Amino acid sequence: MPRPEVLKGKTRRIKTGCGNLYITVNFHDGEKEPNEVFIRLGKAGGCAASQSEAVGRLITLALRAKVEVAEIIKQLKGIGCQEPTFIGMGEKTLSCPDAVAKALEKCLEPKPAEDKKEE
Repeated sequence: MPRPEVLKGKTRRIKTGCGNLYITVNFHDGEKEPNEVFIRLGKAGGCAASQSEAVGRLITLALRAKVEVAEIIKQLKGIGCQEPTFIGMGEKTLSCPDAVAKALEKCLEPKPAEDKKEE
């Protein structure tokens, strides 16, 4: 399926040991599964930023190849680095890949009633 000019999506900001990570997950209209993921580290340039972009591209490639989102989450969740970050309510982010897994999990949660009114 070719990519439409406009897709609906959500961007989440998650604190990591590398700084704020912005994860945008886009969906085709009417679909419940994500179609593409963009990952941007708050700091410009550098090795961590390039790795984050690469992870986003590979996730997008996997999604378009019909890999289940749950399998992608399973592969990323729990990966740790030297600077885990507490993000509130006793929850912590172990690494940038772990933050991406958390953002993808949020996409699978049922929508609140307010979001359903907009559709």
